[in-house]
Amino acid sequence: MRIPFVSFKPLEEEIDQDLRAAFDRVLTRSWYIEGEEDKAFEEAFAGYCGVSYAVGVGNGLDALMLALKALGIGEGDEVIVPSNTYIATALAVTYVGATPVFVEPVIDTFNIDPSLIEDKITSKTKAIMPVHLYGQACDMDPVMEIAKKHDLFVVEDCAQAHGATYKGRKVGTFGCAAGFSFYPGKNLGALGDAGAVITNDKELADKVRALGNYGSDYKYHHIYKGNNSRLDELQAAFLAVKLPLLDKVNEDRRRIADAYSEGINNDKLILPYVREDCVPVWHIYAVRCKERDALEKHLNGLGIGTNKHYPIPIHLQECYKDLGIAKGCLPIAEEISATELSLPLYYGMTDEQIRFVIDSVNSF
Repeated sequence: MRIPFVSFKPLEEEIDQDLRAAFDRVLTRSWYIEGEEDKAFEEAFAGYCGVSYAVGVGNGLDALMLALKALGIGEGDEVIVPSNTYIATALAVTYVGATPVFVEPVIDTFNIDPSLIEDKITSKTKAIMPVHLYGQACDMDPVMEIAKKHDLFVVEDCAQAHGATYKGRKVGTFGCAAGFSFYPGKNLGALGDAGAVITNDKELADKVRALGNYGSDYKYHHIYKGNNSRLDELQAAFLAVKLPLLDKVNEDRRRIADAYSEGINNDKLILPYVREDCVPVWHIYAVRCKERDALEKHLNGLGIGTNKHYPIPIHLQECYKDLGIAKGCLPIAEEISATELSLPLYYGMTDEQIRFVIDSVNSF
């Protein structure tokens, strides 16, 4: 049996006619940027998240970057980010001219450890950017308390956590803004690249929108040195088709994750830990294994697709050698990078496929 790491087919086949109708609708209108589809999706997504405003942008990285830029964060500033995350989190900080400052995660949840944040705060610190990694919410109460104590902005990176909750409240609603990615592989994915910033602050939303539109508040009038990052009509239309199914998609992902957690009993693996006050959406089902590469080879040999998130931590990437963070300085991030393996998990996996993955892991 061959099982890919991810497949879009089950959902796309289910909504094929709706996606084609959305395409035809946009094509018939001949309006492709900042039109009715964009506005409708922004309103629907804001409503789903439980905030007042959503601003569509080109991708998840731009969402984070534009949120930071709109908050006035730039040259000489520092932003606290987790040491274990996708590089886009750090790049957003770099792109506004600020410096990412890494804080280690709680190894059980992979998310930033709030107890370590205050030690990294300096006079240059302007914001904390917690990442709700792999679809599980960060421990947001202490993060928000620290931010309030030190008068810092909080910008949530929700790129992998569409619909995840912390203490009954959706992620993205705790800080002053949050960035989402709609990359095709996300729980809510476009048929191309797309992203959004959400917030309850109208002034901030307006500024993000202007910054993403060449710094323009109306045509040929530029109040900021902006960027070109807008959600196009076609992707907005596709996302509007998928949004009503997001809770169903997330529930199906929980079905698969629960089966893995109950069925995998190989003591060579450490399975994901879920906080009692969180409801994850399982963008990634990440196990840890000291023999990770051998496990990957074993599973791939049986036709099971896997992935590693992320095999080189950010501080050891060539592009961030200027930060001068030597190997061994962030040992938890390095431990995760060396041991993490992601198992197949996507909407529509059959019970037979799930059982084959479980049996294959257990046979390692």
